[in-house]
Amino acid sequence: MSGKSLLQTKKPGMSRIPPAVVLFFLSPAIGELLSGSAPPVEFFNPIGFPLLSALYGSGAILIRELTIRWKKGYSSLLLLGAAYGVTEEGLMVKSFFDPAWPDLGILGTFGRWIGINWVWAEMLTIYHAVFSIATPILLVELAYPSKRKECWVSSRALKGFIGLLVAIVLLGYFVLTPYFPPFPQYSLAVLATILLVYLAHKLPSDYGKLGSAPLHRPILFWATGFLGTVTFFLTFWALPHLLNMPVAIMFFGALLAFVIASFLKQFNWKGPSDLHQFALISGGLTFFIILAPLQELDKTRTDNPQGMSLVALAFLAGLLLLRRQIKQHTQTNEQIVEEGASERET
Repeated sequence: MSGKSLLQTKKPGMSRIPPAVVLFFLSPAIGELLSGSAPPVEFFNPIGFPLLSALYGSGAILIRELTIRWKKGYSSLLLLGAAYGVTEEGLMVKSFFDPAWPDLGILGTFGRWIGINWVWAEMLTIYHAVFSIATPILLVELAYPSKRKECWVSSRALKGFIGLLVAIVLLGYFVLTPYFPPFPQYSLAVLATILLVYLAHKLPSDYGKLGSAPLHRPILFWATGFLGTVTFFLTFWALPHLLNMPVAIMFFGALLAFVIASFLKQFNWKGPSDLHQFALISGGLTFFIILAPLQELDKTRTDNPQGMSLVALAFLAGLLLLRRQIKQHTQTNEQIVEEGASERET
């Protein structure tokens, strides 16, 4: 069987669903549902579901399209994801500034200075960049390997998503809470968003891609994703209760991100690396899958976390199916390469 015919016999199971549609719903599903920020009763609310999908989905599609059209890499993707985090949490819901935002907990006072919740702002910026934006984008690209380098929406549709995102941000700003931050602090968030987008656009396309070390076994990258995520949340959830030093915690959070990024960029990701990318991503999501059922046992929650165990099972099943698809695709590519080498020898 020739390489061409082999490719024709391998049809991805999700090929009939446009990747942009999958990304539109996967981004809020990870950022809000799996994380427990919006458990099933809240996430699938007739009002909440379309609003969350419009917010996260439009942001993820916009960032993915900019990354492709600008011919940028993972570093620019994360910077744009950080810009999204500032847009959602700073410009829309204003949790960067509002001391009474319901999710803040101790971070409403811990690390608050000149009207800004600094520790919370750093945590949410990193969280949205990694989990709300980069993770769903990379997962969908792994599910659609043949469309990885293509634009997924037209320029006209992209303008529509931009308009939808702007509308949702404005709606949230005026409707979600009666709190309105002071102009200087809010302007700082606007400038931070513009600066992050500018840096993402100016960053060299090969930044972070020049590593030469061979990729190790995928389990190492799974462990990196899992332990990195556990350490990240322990830093911002637990340490404020143990260490009354907000600056030190912010420094440690930034250092953690720097160490993980430095570790990953030493490897050569230009070759076959789908299984390694998947292992890294699934390692991070494993933390949420383990945490999800435990949230149903939390009697201190003011919302209804029922159904989080089913969410965990659904994501676990999805990851296992995607891993099988990636392995099949990888084996097909390897067989094509071997057949090509044999044909050249004959």
